[in-house]
Amino acid sequence: MNLTLKVWRQNGPDDRGRMVTYRVEDVSPDMSFLEMLDVLNERLILDGDDPIAFDHDCREGICGMCGMVINGVAHGEQRATTTCQLHMRHFADGATITIEPWRAAPFPVVKDLVVDRGAFDRIIQAGGFISVPAGSAPDAHSIPVKKEDADDAFDAATCIGCGACVAACPNGSASLFTAAKITHLGLLPQGQPERDARAVAMIEQMDAEGFGGCTNTGECTAVCPKGISLDTISRMNRDYLKAVK
Repeated sequence: MNLTLKVWRQNGPDDRGRMVTYRVEDVSPDMSFLEMLDVLNERLILDGDDPIAFDHDCREGICGMCGMVINGVAHGEQRATTTCQLHMRHFADGATITIEPWRAAPFPVVKDLVVDRGAFDRIIQAGGFISVPAGSAPDAHSIPVKKEDADDAFDAATCIGCGACVAACPNGSASLFTAAKITHLGLLPQGQPERDARAVAMIEQMDAEGFGGCTNTGECTAVCPKGISLDTISRMNRDYLKAVK
């Protein structure tokens, strides 16, 4: 496969940035998207040019590190797929691919396709802790949990914090991320003692970071690689309203 890449290059948060066009030849359809960028970077290094900076770690769709807007869609057009798990067989030979970083004020560009997602860490930190007895492991099923609640909690807990929801949202909202983190503890007995305080603290931190408000456009869940449901946002809003009454 021979491809034309239009890649966003930016030296730092204060640089204006620009799109740069590259040609990549002899790309295997079996390569992942990040492996294709590795091939391009190897060529840039050999030519004495600055390689393209991008986030990655596990490359197994688990850690949430990888993230870029591909042809206008966060993580690309393949549903329920992280950038690192996106393969080149989903692109046509001779295609032009546009690659940009997440676009949101709370995610300042560090370099090229790398953004600072520290705002997510601060939202999680604002949630604090849960009160559980320390000591030996409890007996199995010693704390009854409804099957429906357990399923919903596990679904919410699959959020990997990649930030695609923010990048896709026209308001730059982090509601889906924050709601997933609030929901997976709020549905379980262990998360009940701090449930109200957690919801208030995390939502207030989300607002303080400068994320936009949710208007239920649904773009967030459409690009979420783990398919987090909009229902989590409803639960978050209910918890918040109940806590501030």
